[in-house]
Amino acid sequence: MPVVAVVNQKGGVGKTTVALGLASAAAFRGAKVLVVDLDPQANATSGLGIWEPATTVDTALEVDRPGSARSLAVPSAWTVPGGTAPDALASTPALAAREPHLANDAIGAQDRLQQALENNGYDLVVIDCPPSLGLLTINGLFAADRALIVTEPGAWASDGVANIQQTISRIASRRDGRPAIAGVAVNRLGRTRDAHYWHTALLEQYGDQVLAPVHLRAAVAEASAQSLPIHGLGNRQGASEAAVEFDVLLSTVVPELAGTSGANPAVAAVALPSGESDVVV
Repeated sequence: MPVVAVVNQKGGVGKTTVALGLASAAAFRGAKVLVVDLDPQANATSGLGIWEPATTVDTALEVDRPGSARSLAVPSAWTVPGGTAPDALASTPALAAREPHLANDAIGAQDRLQQALENNGYDLVVIDCPPSLGLLTINGLFAADRALIVTEPGAWASDGVANIQQTISRIASRRDGRPAIAGVAVNRLGRTRDAHYWHTALLEQYGDQVLAPVHLRAAVAEASAQSLPIHGLGNRQGASEAAVEFDVLLSTVVPELAGTSGANPAVAAVALPSGESDVVV
């Protein structure tokens, strides 16, 4: 069972957007998906249309609870025709108080989420990590078998990638190579010269680790605002193109679900697809 941690220590790069885009792509492909929201901002939870969860991920992190994810997961409000909507280990702002309690457990602070995810029965787990390097993020990385670094084409983006790469490598060196770095997802790639410049800089520094980008589109923001899957926006301008980009990203990061070899497609593409006109940059 693939477990993907979506990470960056820098905030504001769209980790939640990418996490939900992957969940949408997998669910619309027929996979049974669990989204784990480790961010006290709870944006992934609300993005799934969950407003007052009966249970939360905080309970899974409270003490060692092996296999508890199955009983603590709550259904999302997404509609997936012919498939199953994702479930979630939901978050609330109260999760922020969990971190200092975790720090008091010298033995189990890092792997409570990993224990909770044992024998969970899902085809894919996507973990939305908070924009910090605390014990919540460490739990996400310990639970994952691969990590997807999310960034955007802007100043200091490269520094953020380098910092989280170092963190992942330190953990992997102690855990038989887990999590592996699945790649760098460049989110919100716009049409400006500045965006092109910084995207090119990322490509030059990280080479084939940089995956095909997710372009800046109003449809993606609309899906988030309406708590809808990007694959469920129908004929909304830009929605189908965005859905294809998340399909490509899923196929690259989780080839087990895609039936592909995991080859990295179109890493050098920096231009928006023709006909895309709903972006204001």
